[in-house]
Amino acid sequence: MTTVLRIDSLGVSFATDAGAVKAVDDVSLEVARGEVLAIVGESGSGKTVTAKSILGLLPETATANGVVMLSSRDGQSEHDVVAMSGPALREVRGRDAAMVFQEPSTALNPVFTVGWQLIEGLRAHGVPRKRARERAIEILGTVGIPDPEERIDHYPHQFSGGQKQRIVIAMALVLEPGLIVADEPTTALDVTVQAEILDLLRRCRDEFGAGIVLITHNMGVVADLADRVAVMYQGRVIEQADVRTLFSAPQTEYTRALLDAVPYVGHGRSAAAARAAARTGEWSTSAALVEASGLEVTYPGRLGRHGFHAVRGVDLSIRAGEVLGLVGESGSGKSTIGRAIAGLTRVTGGSLRVLDHELNGVREREFRAVRSRIGFVFQDPASSFDPRRTIADAVAEPFLIHGRAEHPGDARAQVDELLEAVQLPRAYGDRFPFELSGGQRQRASLARALALRPELLIADEPTSALDVSVQARVLELFAELQREFGFACLFISHDLAVVDLVADRIAVLHRGELVEVGTSAEVLGDPREPYTQRLLASLPVPDPVAQAERRETLRALRDAER
Repeated sequence: MTTVLRIDSLGVSFATDAGAVKAVDDVSLEVARGEVLAIVGESGSGKTVTAKSILGLLPETATANGVVMLSSRDGQSEHDVVAMSGPALREVRGRDAAMVFQEPSTALNPVFTVGWQLIEGLRAHGVPRKRARERAIEILGTVGIPDPEERIDHYPHQFSGGQKQRIVIAMALVLEPGLIVADEPTTALDVTVQAEILDLLRRCRDEFGAGIVLITHNMGVVADLADRVAVMYQGRVIEQADVRTLFSAPQTEYTRALLDAVPYVGHGRSAAAARAAARTGEWSTSAALVEASGLEVTYPGRLGRHGFHAVRGVDLSIRAGEVLGLVGESGSGKSTIGRAIAGLTRVTGGSLRVLDHELNGVREREFRAVRSRIGFVFQDPASSFDPRRTIADAVAEPFLIHGRAEHPGDARAQVDELLEAVQLPRAYGDRFPFELSGGQRQRASLARALALRPELLIADEPTSALDVSVQARVLELFAELQREFGFACLFISHDLAVVDLVADRIAVLHRGELVEVGTSAEVLGDPREPYTQRLLASLPVPDPVAQAERRETLRALRDAER
């Protein structure tokens, strides 16, 4: 097979005030045409730095050495990316190799149409304007964007998350490069959209013959798509093998620990059953902290258009000490329900009682006192923290807002206790958010949510962007804190395996309607609804053999729906 990428002894260092920091050390890899190489490892292992080295996208503070040989699209020549200058790199990017960035919302320019952004890359490589627009429409259709002739003139905000990811893949494919570097292409996507994106990447390999370097922390995605796997740890490749060998017989202790950290549907079932049995008496006698009956949330339309019904006729309850998992695709209404319970989104129909307060028609001043009894863990802690304030100031904020302290320093002793409760050293309180890793920021977010000892916690996708080992530690911490503080929780997630680990009951939402609710054994072990069955079939599992069978099941369910 033709080699499209060869990396020999790559090293990358970053200049800092404290001296040079080595991010990648002596990495050697190869990718053949039509092959998918997955690079896996924890955050900070050097995966993304290695990926950016392939296209010469490292910042000015980086120093690279070694060889990164990239074959031309026609296979007639090779280029050493490390030794290339800016103009030469611009010729190579897009034509010989292209990148699918991790977050499509930040990769796409919000002030230009998606068509303009596709055509820009084609024009940079000398394609005439008329042909460039034709090609842009063609590639949008290829990646599954409906009505590409019309949607080409739409802006990024007019597309869903999954559609934006497809557009970023279209931008990578538009010049038919020999190599595609995909950096976390399915992070934070729900399982059904994730399955569609993986199918699209599989088509890139099979129909376009492209080699793919897949950067991911999701071992289920690796099992579904990869041919070979390279495991990175502290900047070095510690193991390489074909995908079946790596999953069945990992050679290093680190790889075994990485695989053991992956949650499976069914792993949390016995623990959930034990919790349910222990609490059955409590639940039968205690009043519900949250009681929704016929709940509706409608967002008003603009310019005379009809409103959008985000939630329709939902009945659910959460009792003291109970963890209710809420699952469903993006746009199903999960976060809307969570925000409505917190009083952040207006209830427009039905009844929603939270901590003995009816929220349909409630006034803000009537509900303000109740907010201290509710905690909220946001999906992305990086954007929910003020970057100008220290972690201690952020965790102390609830004390200030609710009059428990006049200045952040007055609450420092309580902040230190909270940081220790979420397994962060007290000294981390003096750091800024950017000085913490993703997992550490999520722990700080938990500390802030628990500051006032809430009776009810709403956790909105709290682990969606974390790698598997950090996710496992955060979930263990969540379970410990829930046992210690005894709060009830609405745990919102698109990952059924994660919900299975923490939830006592699971509710499934589809297009704003509650389609199934029950224990983990009922909902995940024997789902009644076809939609729940499709969610389960879409969930990638860290087993190449089982994943191939699941892919066939999902294909059959899709065919049946059509």
